[in-house]
Amino acid sequence: MSIKAASIAKYNELDRVLNVAARLVIVSALIKLKQADFNYLLEITKATKGNLSHQLKKLNEAGYVEIIKTTKGNYPHTICKLTSKGKKAFEKYVTDIKKYLHL
Repeated sequence: MSIKAASIAKYNELDRVLNVAARLVIVSALIKLKQADFNYLLEITKATKGNLSHQLKKLNEAGYVEIIKTTKGNYPHTICKLTSKGKKAFEKYVTDIKKYLHL
């Protein structure tokens, strides 16, 4: 196998859910914070509301993030929490990306 083919193979082994910048930012924040609301995630990702909703949906479908919808006053309030599966996936992703980058 050539070096290029080996590099591509390692890249393809990276978690496809987490290998998207906005999702990686979200999960990285949740690793530290344990939970965050939608507006905070909107601020740190610099995403549009629609795009952030889409990224959270993908993380939720993968079982990486729990989404809790409540109300605060008369307004919807969405809270996101990292699941244990999400934490394990993030830790594996960090290990895999270090290998990919030869760190």
